[in-house]
Amino acid sequence: MAADKKIDTTGLLGWIDQRFPLTSNWKAHLSEYYAPKNLNFWYFFGSLSMLVLVIQIVTGIFLTMHYKPDAARAFESVEYIMRDVPWGWLVRYMHSTGASAFFVVVYLHMFRGLLYGSYRKPRELIWIFGCLIFLVLMGEAFFGYLLPWGQMSYWGAQVIVNLFSAIPFIGPELSVWIRGDYVVGDATLNRFFAFHVIAIPLVLLGLVAAHILALHEVGSNNPDGVEIKKLKNKDGIPLDGIPFHPYYTVHDIVGVSVFLIIFSAVIFFAPEMGGYFLEYNNFIPADPLKTPPHIAPVWYFTPYYSILRAITEEFLRWGLTPFLLVYLAVVWMSRAAALSKLIATVVVGAFVVGFLVLDAKFWGVVGMGASVMIFFALPWIDNSPAKSIRYRPDWHKGVYALFVVVFIVLGYFGVQAPSPVGERISQACTLLYFGFFLFMPWWSAMGEFKKVPERVTFAPH
Repeated sequence: MAADKKIDTTGLLGWIDQRFPLTSNWKAHLSEYYAPKNLNFWYFFGSLSMLVLVIQIVTGIFLTMHYKPDAARAFESVEYIMRDVPWGWLVRYMHSTGASAFFVVVYLHMFRGLLYGSYRKPRELIWIFGCLIFLVLMGEAFFGYLLPWGQMSYWGAQVIVNLFSAIPFIGPELSVWIRGDYVVGDATLNRFFAFHVIAIPLVLLGLVAAHILALHEVGSNNPDGVEIKKLKNKDGIPLDGIPFHPYYTVHDIVGVSVFLIIFSAVIFFAPEMGGYFLEYNNFIPADPLKTPPHIAPVWYFTPYYSILRAITEEFLRWGLTPFLLVYLAVVWMSRAAALSKLIATVVVGAFVVGFLVLDAKFWGVVGMGASVMIFFALPWIDNSPAKSIRYRPDWHKGVYALFVVVFIVLGYFGVQAPSPVGERISQACTLLYFGFFLFMPWWSAMGEFKKVPERVTFAPH
């Protein structure tokens, strides 16, 4: 009963607290949520992703007021928003720039997790929720990509949907089901609009809430990888913790200010960002009878698209097969359990046989999907004694730097038109990309590790 509920507040706030857990949630998630004292600038990107999410939702609401999800009127409605709706151009540029900014901050947020081991015990579930957010965000971006109904969005959607036809037995029917028609048309536009505006945002908001709740349940990680809940004072307060509000809310204002300056500069001076944020072909109405000379997705999909294009029949035979055999040899030479060795043998054998039986196009789709899904495995394949990169061997930093370079190179060649040189570089980078994860159980435990302190290293400022 609300009348029997004991509260410490009075007046209007007390009346609300009797009926809604406002004050208790404020204390649990802000004023009395103790975060580590030593968080650095890498931790800005979590709050910035929340900011960009709000920007995308608010601008998206205003855009839907004028957008027409009709193949005959979609492009004209976007032009109408840009030219005739008061401040419509600003809202549209905020939304398009926000889409790229979303992936920038999410990628940096994920990289911070890699650097400091934020996916390690007891934060496995936080990482899984984060990876699910990343997957849903990619789906949201893909469904929204078609909506302007420009040349690149139309043909980009056509190519991506056609990839599903490579799946044996069900592929062609699955492609038709996704499109809602035999070609990308009005039915496709309507269902993509529904997914982009209603379905996926609801899932995204739910996952974000679960991500934050899981984070506040086990506490935030820090650059030292030290669990601050282990050392508490007599009142149960972590010795190396500080209330999130106002300390980190004030800190986050600095990050938000810098971000908004850069964000505004892009909107007002370079909204197309050289064709990477808004492709020039998307300023041309979609023409089903005229194929662009080069079709490529938006920049944040291009690393995975590059992996897709890198997998050819030749690469399967002379690249991936030897790579998997080397991996199997490493497994057998390791101290892994006999059951693990047996499973690895069966899996590698199935892949090698599959390379001979199934089309390379199918394995390209598998490789593209695996390049994203492999992030889910990080909590269980990282065997490093230290969570944070600070206390790992110096050469580990080189491994992470190489991974970043490989990711950027894959992204670059995913944008470029196919070429023999680009194909070879993409194939080499594909092997390095998957090698980073598949060999992590061994390289992550190698080298001389520094002693991890019992308490966080913190310099007051």
